[in-house]
Amino acid sequence: MTQNLEKLPADSFKRITIDSSQAEKISKPSLSFWQDAWLRIRKNKAAIVSMVILLLILIMALIGPYIGPHDAETQTITHSNLPPKVPGFEKLGILDGIGTLGGTEVDLYEMKKVDTYYWFGTDGLGRDMFARLWEGTQISLFIAFVAAAIDVLIGVLYGGISGYYGGRVDDIMQRIVEILYGIPNLVVVILMSLVMKPGITAIIIAITLTGWIGMSRIVRGQVLKYKNQEFVLAARTLGASNNRIIGKHLLPNILGVIIINTMFTIPGAIFFEAFLSFIGLGLQAPAASLGTLINDGYQLMQFQPHILLFPALVLSMLMIAFNLLGDGLRDALDPKMKD
Repeated sequence: MTQNLEKLPADSFKRITIDSSQAEKISKPSLSFWQDAWLRIRKNKAAIVSMVILLLILIMALIGPYIGPHDAETQTITHSNLPPKVPGFEKLGILDGIGTLGGTEVDLYEMKKVDTYYWFGTDGLGRDMFARLWEGTQISLFIAFVAAAIDVLIGVLYGGISGYYGGRVDDIMQRIVEILYGIPNLVVVILMSLVMKPGITAIIIAITLTGWIGMSRIVRGQVLKYKNQEFVLAARTLGASNNRIIGKHLLPNILGVIIINTMFTIPGAIFFEAFLSFIGLGLQAPAASLGTLINDGYQLMQFQPHILLFPALVLSMLMIAFNLLGDGLRDALDPKMKD
């Protein structure tokens, strides 16, 4: 059976010439792991917004106590329990210094003949709440960052040594971890308050005594996962020392996990400090932290809600922002989360 095939004209074909030097050219530039992670986290709007909020709170914690018209320590009894009053907002009917006295709303600034503004109001001793809020935020962030840094240092070293050397070393170190893990944090804090004077140092020690255990377990699991991989075995075969294998091969591969867990450790430390100060086991008066400010506001919540409102709002923003940023970093640094 034959078919009649029509011949195509010669001008239907076009010769294409390919330059051999451009045949295998990569059109897009190669990206490092951290560049790729940054591009991925930029797509996460919640993480970016959280990063901006945390940066603004950090800046205000550093400069806030000094930019207001009043300092955090000066007590003016005649200016006690004043509501917030901000220039320009009083004409809008908000933050205008109007408070409740005897069931009626009155201008407390006019009644007490106060000719200055308190942006966040004052407490029962006439101290400026704006300056005290940012001073307390500064102390809470300092405690959280120091405690998180110590947790990372101890946890990475302990978990890395336990997972890398294994055997009897791992068994002994993990038994110690199990004993410490069974001790409640609150018991440790109470014992620390009996031994040491309540303050920043006692809180940091109390948080770090058992806070590094979670990090050490995560690092140990990651080291156990990677130490028998081909690239580690190849390095060991080529005569690389243990320090080089840990520093050049294992640590870079688990660095993303360490960063992610650190971002969740910091808000935990902030909340734990606020909890301790709220129940009276943390910082003591006249020192200010988010926990002590919330405790002061809780006692006057019905009559002076502004004393509780602002520190509770800052604490909530810190907790939410750190957790959203941690989620964004986990999505960006975890290879399994790539789309």
